[in-house]
Parts: sequence; structure tokens; C-alpha cells
Amino acid sequence: MNISYNWLKRYIDTDLGAEEVARILTDIGLEVEGFEKIETIKGGLAGVVVGEVLTCEEHPDSDHLHVTTVDVGTGEPLQIVCGAPNCRAGLKVLCATVGTVLYPGGGDEEFKIKRSKIRGVESLGMLCAEDELGIGASHDGIMELPADAVAGTTARDYLRIEDDYLIEVGLTPNRVDAASHIGVARDLAAYLRSRGEDVSVKMPDVSAFAPDNHDLGVKIRVENHEAAPRYAGVTVKNCKIAPSPEWMQNCLRAAGINPKNNLVDITNFVLFELGQPLHAFDAAKIEGREVVVRTCAEGTPFVTLDGVERKLTADDLMICSAERPMCIAGVFGGLDSGISDTTTDVFIESAYFNPVWVRKTAKRFGLNTDSSFRFERGVDPNMQVYAAKRAALLMKELAGGEISSDITDIYPAPIEDFRFDVSFARIDALIGKHIPEETVRAILAALEVKVLDEKDGVLSVAVPPYRVDVQREADLIEDILRIYGYNNVEIPSRVRSTLSYAPKPDRNRLMNLAADYLSANGFTEIMSNSLTRAAYYEGLESYRAENCVRILNPLSADLSVMRQTLLFNMLEAVQLNANRRNGDLKLYEFGNCYFYDEAKRADENPLAAYSEEYRLAIAVTGIAVPASWNVQPQAASFFTLRAVAEKLLRRFGIDIYALKTETLQSDLFGEALTMALNGRELLQIGTVSRNIRRKLDVKQDVFYLEMNFEALVKSTKKHRIVAEELSKFPEVKRDLALLVDKQVTFSALRDVAFATERKLLKSVSLFDVYEGDKLPEGKKSYALSFILEDKTRTLDEKAIERAMQNLTAQFERQCGAHVRA
Repeated sequence: MNISYNWLKRYIDTDLGAEEVARILTDIGLEVEGFEKIETIKGGLAGVVVGEVLTCEEHPDSDHLHVTTVDVGTGEPLQIVCGAPNCRAGLKVLCATVGTVLYPGGGDEEFKIKRSKIRGVESLGMLCAEDELGIGASHDGIMELPADAVAGTTARDYLRIEDDYLIEVGLTPNRVDAASHIGVARDLAAYLRSRGEDVSVKMPDVSAFAPDNHDLGVKIRVENHEAAPRYAGVTVKNCKIAPSPEWMQNCLRAAGINPKNNLVDITNFVLFELGQPLHAFDAAKIEGREVVVRTCAEGTPFVTLDGVERKLTADDLMICSAERPMCIAGVFGGLDSGISDTTTDVFIESAYFNPVWVRKTAKRFGLNTDSSFRFERGVDPNMQVYAAKRAALLMKELAGGEISSDITDIYPAPIEDFRFDVSFARIDALIGKHIPEETVRAILAALEVKVLDEKDGVLSVAVPPYRVDVQREADLIEDILRIYGYNNVEIPSRVRSTLSYAPKPDRNRLMNLAADYLSANGFTEIMSNSLTRAAYYEGLESYRAENCVRILNPLSADLSVMRQTLLFNMLEAVQLNANRRNGDLKLYEFGNCYFYDEAKRADENPLAAYSEEYRLAIAVTGIAVPASWNVQPQAASFFTLRAVAEKLLRRFGIDIYALKTETLQSDLFGEALTMALNGRELLQIGTVSRNIRRKLDVKQDVFYLEMNFEALVKSTKKHRIVAEELSKFPEVKRDLALLVDKQVTFSALRDVAFATERKLLKSVSLFDVYEGDKLPEGKKSYALSFILEDKTRTLDEKAIERAMQNLTAQFERQCGAHVRA
């Protein structure tokens, strides 16, 4: 929101400078994000003064130059050579003295006045034309001033040049009450009044409003009072289209609006003055002299002011004539109903539209205007009639119009003040400092908050409805602190805090643990949007399109649903990097996935159909190990990712051999596995299928893992990392080569081994698999390594041999294995 310092001072009488105003606004919550000086005339005409030509003689060496002496108020006349045809003795002029920098035509190119000789005659300045000063376009001769102009007066004072300051306020979404110069002045006045200054906001005088005649009546009918709680209008006839006056154009430019003509500029001026959006209709284009506020049939075509035809929905509030829609209420005007160069009669609309209706329509059509910005946040519902009067009077003054009707104001259910209680004790508790009661009362009065009743330190208050962000006790306390000053609350010498207990296991701690592990092993964390394209899920069986949580008012087609998987976000990141020649990637992401199941929807609880899961996604692609002088480059593979997954699970104390691993058939993967623990699926891991990669134009293989992080967190309840003292006795290693059926897995052999030798067996590992031609049909060879250890004594050969014989016997009996020689 751009605030003009000069414009702001129209409404508040204060001697504060622009920089001090900017500081105060930041202190009271209207953070100033930009501060810029605006010069009405570039350079400010510094060094230019009023001069009187005392003498004017012909130049001895020129037939068109004059040698003059000019009184500039210093007591000693200056000799100046001038070539203007209208130069003569007795003339009052504007004189640029030596050292002055001018910007002819108001451009960026500067011209500095120097002491010089012109054809042998010394010249100590320049008598200036309009274009040379940058205040006009005329170059017919030097600028002639009235005879009463006083020599020595600075051009800045004589021409009443006022520089302005542009204050850019970063409005938070809840502070629409400050989206105008009056709104900012109101906050500034509250700050000053709370500190004892007698300052008030000077509202523009509309007491002169009265109809000049009743020649242009327009009937108003509101069919949807929910969408349009208040609608007011007035007509002005016989207006003359012309440029706005310079002061209004300067105001609008400071606010970032390009002036158009007096009628359109007046509506914009009132918008940025009062915060009330207006719309001016060409009354000649209102068929039937009737304005109807209603919705239209689904699919009704409507051409907006930008020339685009849009299809209306049944939920778009429209301003219509008796025959057709003319404007999207609170959002955008129509092409054929607004002000044009031939307009003479005007209907001024001043309304309060339901913020939700305006917001939905604006998002639906992707339109963001100054009007919709304010309407969808909630304008002052008591400003409509005042704003209509203000606009009508300006049209009468600046366009020569005649007010040709009374104001029609349809307001069946007036919006009341926000009423609630606030206690002094609660104020002190939330702010953390005792604020005297008289200070609180002064701030409340400055904020226009009425105290209706008081009992036992509790105030019953009424907050004006333009403060849409102050509807609870905590809101008002925040406002009190804002005006009191955050900087006035000292940092306490002691910090009081309460203990907070995190659930066990703590998901956030485990998430950080996993992130630290992955980052330490060369992975980069990404963060992506939970909104994604619905097209990604079309035709998928793993994640059906009908299970997507859809956004009612999507910002775009690319952000129309909530994601069901992190895969597509990950592939988008891979594509972005690969297209920029950064294809060797190790990425991970934490995030929620969202699901909708119509079958779970219940009449009494529609939210039962919605669910979400917190997940961890990991992907590797390209080169996993880069080339070095002693290392050959190694491409990422499925086993690269599986090793990472197993190490991560071990880090959380999970026995990877307790996982049930099965082949996964999925349209997301070419080859994949699923791992489950205690009957609950923990993760899916595999190679992303070509069809999925083709959707995102990813050409290289991507190996992807997606883990249900909530399931992992719950699994840590039963799997804890325990530290033990190192054994004082040595461990023993023995190997076995077993011939087994092809369907026998290492996991089955491992389970048998630990079930057989619980006391001495420390670990089992598989170090070789052979399925060559020399083996019998349907057989394979596993080479297993066993680590035996007794923590009470050193193992002797008899104990070792006995343990290995027991293991061999059980392998033969339970798994049909045979020891290979």
C-alpha cells in the first residue's frame, strides 16, 4: 500500500516529518517497507531565484544576444548573456545562478550552470524558459513573471513547489482498515492521542451534499442480500470528461495509479482516500434505468473490461441492468457499461459485498484488483453513503455535474459493533507488563473503542466494525500493545517458563535425526508444494484420481489437488536439475500426503472421508560415486538406495531382518519391493517406471523410496538402541557353503540359525551366492559366515564344533540344505 506523505497530511494536522511518520507507522504494526522522496520538479530548482532585469543591451559581437544586468536580491547585480527575444529591462524572470543543476524537460539529463564567456562577454547565470526549468514545454522565450514578484525569492517558494515522500506500507492480510490514507491517518492519530496530543482525523466535508434535481432516477433491486449486505447508489448528470486537476493526478501517481480522466480518477481517489471501492457506470447504458444485484445462470458469457470473455458460474454475484450483466460485483467491471469518452451521466455504486463471495469469484477468474483486495478482506460497512456523497461532490466540482437523485441505500440488516469483554488482569498477563488503567483507557478511546460497562476490572467494549481483525479479547489486547509500543515492554531480568512434554517417541526429534543422517551422507533436502497437478493421477491405479483432495478455488490448473505421494514433487526437482546439467542427485523430502475416500464419508461427520500421512521420500539418480584418481565412477542403482534405507532403519534400532520383504507390482515402478514390519507396510522402494518419468520428461533412471514416517515412529517404540560393554573374550568366525532350493531365502536360513544357537551365535551374513551350471536343477549355493561368541569365557574347539554341527543339522532338517565340500 503506497501512502503519499502530502496526501496523508490532508487528514491529520501534525508537524511530524515524513521520516518520523514512517518510524511511528512501523512501531504500531504498519511496517514501512519502502521510503522514497518524490520531487515534483527534478532537482527542486535549487539555485534558481526570482530576478529583475535592470538593463538589457545588445551584445557587441552578436545580432541576437543581449547583455543584461539582473538583480537577484544579493545587493550586487549579475551580468548575464541572454538570447531570448523577449528579454528586456524591467522584466521579472527566473534566474539560474552559477552552480545550479537543471534537468531540461524533466528528464534525467542534467545541465550545470557555470561561469563562462559567451563571445567574449562574461556570463554569471542563465535566464530560463519553462522547458529549461522542467516545469513546462514552452521554449518561445524566457519565462515572464508578474511585476509584483520579489527579486531574490527562491523559485521553490515562488512556485510553491512541494516535494512528496512515498511511504510503502506492508499491510498484513488482517489490516484492511489501513488500506487507505484515512485509515493510516486514523492509526497515526490514535498513536498521538494516546500520548496526550490533541490530534484528530479530518474527514472530508460532505455536508454540502444535496440533489440539484431529480432528473435521473435509477431503481436499485438487491436479490441476494447474503452476498450484498449493503448497496447504495446515486446519479450525477451533465458531467464533462476532462483531465483531472494536477493535485489529484499527483495523488494518484503517488499511489501507483495512472490518471485517466476526471470521472474515473475520482473513483480511484476516493478508494485510496477512504478505502471504499466505488464503481461508476455510464447511466445511458443501464437498460431500463434499473440496477439489479443478483447471480446469473451457470455458463452465462460476460466480457470484462480487459476484453476477455468469461463464463460465469451460479455463485458469481453480478451487477446487472434490467436486461444484462454489467459488472462482476466487487471484482471487475464490464466492457460495455463503464465510463467512456462520451459519458455525461453517471451512476455511482458504493457497496459492501460479502468478503467470501468476492474472494471466491476473484480466485475463480484469477482477477486481483484494488477493489477485490479490499472487499475480500472486509471494508467498513458504515462508509458506503459517505463515500457516495464524497464522489458525487467531487464530480460536481471537477466535472461540472449535477447531482440528480437522492442516495438509495439498501441495508436491511445493519452490521453491529463487535462486543466482548476485556479485563485489565488479562491485558497485563498477555503483554507481560503492567500498563496503568488510565493508559489503557486512553488507548481504547484513541482507537474509537467504546466502553459500554465496567465491573470488577472487566470492561465491556464495542469495537467499530471497520476493525474486522478485532473481535476477541486477545485481538484487542494486541491492538492495545501495538499502540502502547512493543519497544516499551522491557526484556525481563528473569525468564519464567513451563516444562513442555513431548510425546514419546518424539516425531520431530526422529525427523531431525533422519535428516541429519541423510544430510551427512551427501543427500540434499528439498521442500515442495503440497498442491500439485490433478493430471499426474489420471489413469493411475496406485493412487486413483478420485482419491485426490481437490481445491475448490485453485490458483491454477497446476495446483488443483493435494498430493497423494511425494514422488511427483521429487521428479519435478530431478527434472529441474537435470535440465540444468545437474543430473547427479541424492535428494530427500519430508511432507504430508492427503487422501479422500468417499466410502468413509459419513453424514454426521463428512471429514471422516479425509486422511493424511506424514512421509519421507528419498531418491538417487545419475552418478552415486564420482570418478577419482583411484576410484571408477559408479552409477546409482537400486542397491545404492536400498543400502541407504537399511542403514537408516538400523539407525532407528530396527532389525532389518525382521522386515517382511515382498515384490511390489505397481504402475509407479518398473521393479520394486515393499517392506513391512509387524504386518504394517513401512516403505516402498524401486525404480521409477518409464511411463511415470515420461509424464515429467525425466530421461534418466531414478531410484525412489517412500516411507510411511508415522509407521517408522511407532516402530521405534518396540525397537530401542541399547549400548553394551564390549566383550572381554574373543569372537570366532566360521563359514558354511550350503546347497539349497532356489526358493529358500537368506532370511529363512538366518531365522533357523538364531533359533538353533541362541547363546553363542552373534551374527550371520551372506557373502556369496552361486547359481552356475554345475549345480543340480533348481538349486543354488549360499556361502554363510557365522560369528560365535561367549561373553563368559573363551570358546574352545569342542564348543565351536558342537554349535556348527547343530546349525548344519537344523539347516538340513528345516530347509533341506546340504553342506557343500
